[in-house]
Amino acid sequence: MKVCDHEAEHELATQKAKANMPADEDVARVAAAFKSISEPCRLKILFALRQGELCVLHIVEAVGGTQSAVSHQLRLLKANGIVKSRREGQNILYSLDDEHVLAVLELACAHLHCHF
Repeated sequence: MKVCDHEAEHELATQKAKANMPADEDVARVAAAFKSISEPCRLKILFALRQGELCVLHIVEAVGGTQSAVSHQLRLLKANGIVKSRREGQNILYSLDDEHVLAVLELACAHLHCHF
């Protein structure tokens, strides 16, 4: 009994999909990164950091909430390689880790027809 008229084509497509599949470890890292930005407060922090470095107090002013809550969210984003920080005197300044984070934000908004 023949399952599909295009069985050979489907088998080739399946083999290509398997060959191009990232390692499980890489898939888990990508999933963790997306999970870390999927919370609305963290996403607002990332949108605030699009313009450049900000200290925690300025992030709180931009996104709302408390300093404690924003600091907690920043720690999670930093642990997942989404944001980075540097010390300048007594201040710690936060920024997007690299241009890829900004690209992901822009692509997500383009997908949803958002306009910055």
